[in-house]
Amino acid sequence: MITISLCMIVKNEEQSLARCLQSIRDIVDEIIIVDTGSTDRTKETAAAFGALIFDLAWNDNFGEARNFAFSKANMDYILWLDADDEVVEEDRLKFVELKRTLESSVDSVMMHYYLGFNADNQVTTSLRRNRLVRRACGFRWEGPVHEVLLVSGNIIHSDIAITHKKDKPYTDRNLRIYRQRAAANESFTPRDLYYFANELKDHDCKEEAIDYYERFLATKLGWSEDCFAACLKMGDCYAKLENRKLQIRSLLRTLLYGKPRAEMCCRLGALFLEEQRLDLAVHWFHSATTLGEPKGYAGVVDYSAWTWLPHLQLCLCYDRLGDTSKAQLHNEIAAVYNPAHPSIVHNQAYFATIRREERLI
Repeated sequence: MITISLCMIVKNEEQSLARCLQSIRDIVDEIIIVDTGSTDRTKETAAAFGALIFDLAWNDNFGEARNFAFSKANMDYILWLDADDEVVEEDRLKFVELKRTLESSVDSVMMHYYLGFNADNQVTTSLRRNRLVRRACGFRWEGPVHEVLLVSGNIIHSDIAITHKKDKPYTDRNLRIYRQRAAANESFTPRDLYYFANELKDHDCKEEAIDYYERFLATKLGWSEDCFAACLKMGDCYAKLENRKLQIRSLLRTLLYGKPRAEMCCRLGALFLEEQRLDLAVHWFHSATTLGEPKGYAGVVDYSAWTWLPHLQLCLCYDRLGDTSKAQLHNEIAAVYNPAHPSIVHNQAYFATIRREERLI
């Protein structure tokens, strides 16, 4: 059986660290905690789980900090987590089995990363990451912000998921780091350009975000998943700028990077629905329902677009077109995926009222 070192970088994580370590403690053989300046009881929490604790002065470089943590590992494989990550029981059992059966020829194991959930605790957004890597390969992290672990060799895909439970508000820390790097005329990689654009978009700097997405795409060196996402996000920026022509162009530009995806189809459908161009809205929402499951995508997947959302929107479209039968059908399909959604429940009551009125006529 392989052995595993858990490597983490932390700062002021006493609220979440115990939950994270408790969820993984019986799987890993060693816990490496690199503390970058905690002023709370983070170190005491880590020590209670038998962690090896190292101090590192923070210099605005996540990649360097993760590489430092990896350098302290001693086991066959390295698992990396953030303090607000957790391995829920179902995935813990899968992880135990993976550890028991994993062949030592495997260089990296990709796992799901669950990022968002609805009120019923169903996964709404996820992506895949290289989560468990063979130490002897010497894989390293690259990038001060939104760092990436550069892996190669024998990579396998697991159905194990790491669950992200964000418990701190988002800040402008990453945007400040990027702006400082830009002011110092540092050279940006394609990945830097993409994530700088994301930070600008998230902070409502729409024009700047579009500029950096364009710079990223112009390199023609970006990961296809990031290229697809960049086009989607540019479309979102143009939507806020009320530039419909460039919004549509950005969404259709995703087709340069692969087959149509439900996220793109739903955005186009919503655009045409807003303009009351119902025939086009129906076309794009219907297209989203014919794509099957989002298999093989390593980037962010919005499960609502692949399941209930286009059906809910088709319900609205057909109702406005006067086709009550189709409207009700699509609402019921949406309910299969998301039965407690307020709009779906409202529509069920609405159609029930229509049926009662029809019986009285």
